[in-house]
Amino acid sequence: MVARKIGQILVDLGFITDEQLELILDEQQQRPGILLGKIAEDMGLITDEQLIQGLAEQLGMQTVQLAERSLPPDVIEKISETMAQLYRVVPIHFDGDTLTVATCDPQNLTVQDELRTFLGYHIRMVIATERDVAALINKYYASDLDSVERIIQELNENEELFQQASALLGDGAFNLTDAEALADSVPVRKLLNMVLLLAIKDHASDIHFEPFEDEFRIRIKAEGVLYEMVPPPRHLAFAITTRIKVMANLDIAERRLPQDGRIELMVGGHPVDLRVSVLPTMFGESVVMRILDRSVVSLDLNNVGMDEHTLTVFRKIIDRPNGIVLVTGPTGSGKTTTLYSALSELNSIEDKLITTEDPVEYDIDGIVQIPIDHDIGVTFASCLRAILRQDPDTILVGEIRDIETAEIAVQASLTGHLVFSTLHTNDAPSTITRMKDMGIPTFLITACVEAILAQRLVRRICSNCREETEVSNEILLDLGIDLSTISDKKFYRGRGCEKCNNTGYKGRVGLFELMILNDDLRDMIMANATTDDLRDRAEHFGMIPLRKYGINYVFKGVTTADEVLRETIAE
Repeated sequence: MVARKIGQILVDLGFITDEQLELILDEQQQRPGILLGKIAEDMGLITDEQLIQGLAEQLGMQTVQLAERSLPPDVIEKISETMAQLYRVVPIHFDGDTLTVATCDPQNLTVQDELRTFLGYHIRMVIATERDVAALINKYYASDLDSVERIIQELNENEELFQQASALLGDGAFNLTDAEALADSVPVRKLLNMVLLLAIKDHASDIHFEPFEDEFRIRIKAEGVLYEMVPPPRHLAFAITTRIKVMANLDIAERRLPQDGRIELMVGGHPVDLRVSVLPTMFGESVVMRILDRSVVSLDLNNVGMDEHTLTVFRKIIDRPNGIVLVTGPTGSGKTTTLYSALSELNSIEDKLITTEDPVEYDIDGIVQIPIDHDIGVTFASCLRAILRQDPDTILVGEIRDIETAEIAVQASLTGHLVFSTLHTNDAPSTITRMKDMGIPTFLITACVEAILAQRLVRRICSNCREETEVSNEILLDLGIDLSTISDKKFYRGRGCEKCNNTGYKGRVGLFELMILNDDLRDMIMANATTDDLRDRAEHFGMIPLRKYGINYVFKGVTTADEVLRETIAE
């Protein structure tokens, strides 16, 4: 059966008239993406109680009044605050293995499945007003930090769990059934769910689970810096890593070999991909989870952080019909985001775009994307050969790792294709030396490379707690700043507040060094000029070095001198 439309239901229930419905529909056209019920409420035509009545009628769900409701602690603890805030839900009843949950967002149909996956219970959803749900969350939940500490304290005090874990590994061997049972126990699930949700909420890029002789450490990497969480009990290391391996469909009996897997989650209605890497160590298995959250990445060149001049020049480069455009920098410097943003801009019905990546990080509609699989011989080189028979206009090669891939990329660019790729080098000029070291003939480098973009990411000063500060002469001299020229300059830092977790930083911004190859630079490359000479000449033609780019951000109060010093090297 086709569900009745909410507008007609509100009319049938007598909450609005047909004329008012027309007004709401007109307003909805001006506010695309906003739900009709929300617009009706904003216009003052219905109350929030009337809206949930209409939604209950539409979706066949029950409504519940929460205003005076008292909830038992054993029910509240079924869902953590992070989960409650993320999904805008609150648990109100638990019976057997069924948890009844009140939601103010019943149209988000994935929430029920996600909660079932995270918690391991049957989930029954009922509808409450947004005001009531928010009030109960404020009433019953402490802060996230307290929640993590409370869970870990409970784990430390759980004698039964300690005995189970000790018995499991007592003689060096273990029973697979007991291992799975321990990994699937409520306390272990609860801790791992909390860590995952906190990391996703904080837009972290990685989660590290590290076993040592006397402790089991959990660290979260957010904005390029690792932060340590309260460590869980050492005896639960095996249970936590086993739980992760179960979620990633890895072999829990194999503890001697590295393993790789992935976990696909839906969190708050959007997909989150977790790439899992398991590595055997002296004291157990170390696990690193790379978080690929598509909802926090804006694939738009306007948002990557280039200044207006660099952006204009880069746009001209990617509009060329052929040649190679290289983006360089260390792991985690934003290379992939920049390349995806360039591809998104070029993505039109007239052009065929194909990528080959290891792994495919973000799915873009309209672009053919091929994942690398070394186990079955699908390498960058073999893929690239096949791609050239698919009549592409633009090609992205995830990374040029060897001479074979480099040669095919060069041939592709010489036969009328625009090729994007990445390399791991310190700056733009040294990329030429790296390509020569790989064995690519100098005349081919000069014939096909159009531009090289080196980039880094530095943390932004938190706008909520930004304040003026003094910077030591030592740091300024390390940055290469002439002290006599900065008497009128102001420097800033983040004092540290709740919004930035007391780090003083919130978000990141890119530093870019764009080297365009012109005839002069090509002649120098053919004459085997040094990297320093190439850099000097490129600066003469307008290239802004990474460090200078960063210093401009320091003077604008966007980032700190320490950050620029940490992320860039002296020329």
